[in-house]
Amino acid sequence: MAAKPATAIIVALSATLVLSGCGGRSFFGGDRAASQEASNAYALEQQQAESGITGSVLSLFANREDPSTVLTVNRYIWTASLEVLDFLPVETVDPFSGVITTGFGTPPGGGRPYRATIAVSDAALDARSLNVALVTRGGPASAETVRAVENAILTRARQIRIRELGL
Repeated sequence: MAAKPATAIIVALSATLVLSGCGGRSFFGGDRAASQEASNAYALEQQQAESGITGSVLSLFANREDPSTVLTVNRYIWTASLEVLDFLPVETVDPFSGVITTGFGTPPGGGRPYRATIAVSDAALDARSLNVALVTRGGPASAETVRAVENAILTRARQIRIRELGL
């Protein structure tokens, strides 16, 4: 009778080996399909990490920027903008992005109210670092007026720099 249990064990082991070969699993190496899927998932993660693009809807709301990246603005242009346009009421100031937004105000000796948005986009004391948008109640201000305000801000920024550095 001892032969019957041994035969049953051999048949059971043989059936296990045959079934494991048919199911996509190798007997010693684990699940081949799962290993291929893990390899594909890893490759996708690497590609997404390099490109910064993911396939999820939630990735639209993810902060992709490096948190250690700091946008620097020129402090002389920033201060000069606030000084030159001090007749305009300041609505929002964001020193991290370099944007100043004002409400409508009338310049001294002028009759037309203006509203300004100033963007300081670089740390250099340069005209390319400054963008000014002026609007009147009737629409955009003339290009000459915008240029005059930009020149006044840049001139004042240079004066502040000379005063602070003692040049």
